[in-house]
Amino acid sequence: MSEGRSMGLLEATGVGVGAIVGGGILALAGVAYKTTGPSAILAFALNGLIAVLTAFSFAEMSCAFPESGGTYTFAKKVLSVEAAFMVGWVVWFASIVACVLYAIGFASYGVIVFERLWRAVLGTAPNWLIGRPMTVTLAIGATTLYTVSLIRKSTGQGQWPTIGKVIVFAILIASGFWALCGRSAGSVAAGLSPFFAGGAMGLFQAMGYTFIALQGFDLIAAVAGEVRDPGRTIPRAMFLSLVLALAIYLPLLFVVATVGVEPGHSITVACAGHPEIIIAVAAQRYMGPIGYWLVMVAAILSMLSALHANIFAASRVALAMAGDRTLPPLIGIVSERRGTPLAAILASAVAVTVILLMVPDVAAAGAASSLIFLLSFALVHWMSILARRRGCEHRVTFRVPWFPVIQVTGAFACAVLAIFQGMAVPSARSIILVWLCLGGILFLTLFSSRARVADALAEAQDPTLVQLRGRSPLILVPIANPANAQAMVAVANALAPSEAGRVLLLSVVNAPDVWKQGEYPQQLLDAQAVLRESLAASFAAGLFPEALTTIAPQPWPEISRVSRTYHCESLLLGFSNLTEHTVEIHLEEIISTVDCDVVVLRASGGWLLSDVQRVLVPVGGRNEHNELRARLLGSLCRSRDLEVTFLRILPKHESRKVRKKAWRDLTRLAQDETPGYPHVKVIHSSTVAEEVARHARENDLIILGLQRINRRHKVFGHIPLSIAASTTCPIIMISRRG
Repeated sequence: MSEGRSMGLLEATGVGVGAIVGGGILALAGVAYKTTGPSAILAFALNGLIAVLTAFSFAEMSCAFPESGGTYTFAKKVLSVEAAFMVGWVVWFASIVACVLYAIGFASYGVIVFERLWRAVLGTAPNWLIGRPMTVTLAIGATTLYTVSLIRKSTGQGQWPTIGKVIVFAILIASGFWALCGRSAGSVAAGLSPFFAGGAMGLFQAMGYTFIALQGFDLIAAVAGEVRDPGRTIPRAMFLSLVLALAIYLPLLFVVATVGVEPGHSITVACAGHPEIIIAVAAQRYMGPIGYWLVMVAAILSMLSALHANIFAASRVALAMAGDRTLPPLIGIVSERRGTPLAAILASAVAVTVILLMVPDVAAAGAASSLIFLLSFALVHWMSILARRRGCEHRVTFRVPWFPVIQVTGAFACAVLAIFQGMAVPSARSIILVWLCLGGILFLTLFSSRARVADALAEAQDPTLVQLRGRSPLILVPIANPANAQAMVAVANALAPSEAGRVLLLSVVNAPDVWKQGEYPQQLLDAQAVLRESLAASFAAGLFPEALTTIAPQPWPEISRVSRTYHCESLLLGFSNLTEHTVEIHLEEIISTVDCDVVVLRASGGWLLSDVQRVLVPVGGRNEHNELRARLLGSLCRSRDLEVTFLRILPKHESRKVRKKAWRDLTRLAQDETPGYPHVKVIHSSTVAEEVARHARENDLIILGLQRINRRHKVFGHIPLSIAASTTCPIIMISRRG
């Protein structure tokens, strides 16, 4: 969606800075000081180092896959669709919870400001102004404001709070260093002593509590699909946002610990009472009341910009998941007028609002969010290693140096902090487990079928996905007639493109009754001739399969044995006639005994897959072959535009209501299984085979699904055989593995 890439370096950096700077330092600096003393500066610096290591892996993966979705997109490319759903599910939840935290944070500071102003002008503030209803109202109001803003414009109106809070923090830091000039070196050193007030364990605890303050650069990856020139812009934006955050955090922490406390006092003691407002208290000490109010302004701007950035990122994760059918496709609706993901933004905002209303204390949810981000960061490091080892170098313009030292170090650090967080806050573990269980139930009951079909289509359209996921599918193709070899290998390559899979030609030699030493049985000579001619025909067409010759008393059991021995993903069988009873018996036997997909091609000699322009797909009531059909259709459409028609035949007595539902279901199925714009036809007829044969005259290929009685019993059924008998159109019959 190049027309949707509207964000340059400034906007992308603003997303990261807006999410990182402000909320975390204001809320967590006091906790860090209380836990470890002045070494909180070192805790933030070490967390910054871990964040920079993680940004390396995020930058490489975002350059390799410059699509919106962030960690979810990386998991979709490198892991299975099931794993990708769970990653996306928890990352979406983490962004939603972060929105809740920042919305309530904004509302809390807003209530303090209103209460102070009311008291200064009118006296004691009424209960309705300082109670929870006002906090929730302000939080929902801010969420609604940014929801409308993001619906109206892709990047929203989030830059002014980001720029404003950076200016305020710059004033606080500059004023602090000005005040520092009037202090003696001894008093400054005294303010930093004892540096490790909590010892080594205190330092480690402070790192675990405050790592979330560096989260936000990953949101740039979540909106990568809207960034111009992503190969250059995304890495720069990530590192710029982290550098700017650390350039604010470390000097501010130093100033607070030195001139933010009374001479002779310790920052550790100062944070004992109200650690959450230590920045405001410190600023008031060295700047007076104006310092306090500057922190209030910075807090409000920080919470607003972080809220904006997380709603933005959450909606893009939801949009990416909806596009892959791991969330309802309705969430993937994009406004034609504004080009913004209306449904994804609304879904994320509604989730934020519901949690705001239901959860009075979001401390545990915030800890769960931190834990989720740490685990997801460790996972990104691991996926970066997998992608590099599976041949992703050619995709990227940015590479992590010293591979895989940075990834391993970053993954270890994130995993250790995550384990600590899970042990320190048991409720965080519980929240994540409940959310994972809920997601698993929803995926298995509602999303799994369509998600796996969409995933099969994605693999067919981009075969390198198969390679990135560490798979190398093998297609077994028994060959008896070299005249059909080119067509068979072409179909096999459609199922397993050479970039990702392999095609194995099999010739079975019937074992002779007597084998005399020094003689070559005619069966062996014939098998060699078949393979030689088949390979020559394949090479001439630019196809390069492998070959295998085996000896067995009967071909059919041997085909089944080889498919199991070589762990084949698919078995492709070719026939010029399917109406013979013996052929039907043997095919049903082998289809019911192998543990792989089975594809049967019925075509005359000389038929070529490359000549196919129009494909007919008759569909019955059951859709048990969707994944295999999507993989086949996606492969056929990868190199050229095909006219694909999905056909559903209903009995004549069915009502108009039933026909409308059938048309709606068939349209959804066709859109899931094919790229582009397939045709859909729903007609009434009492003779299914004749109706399919009539439509077959207008097409070059028919794709049929075979009936499955149970996992081990699959049959052709009378309809596929009747269709085969009543038309000369080439037919591909498919049977999904049990």
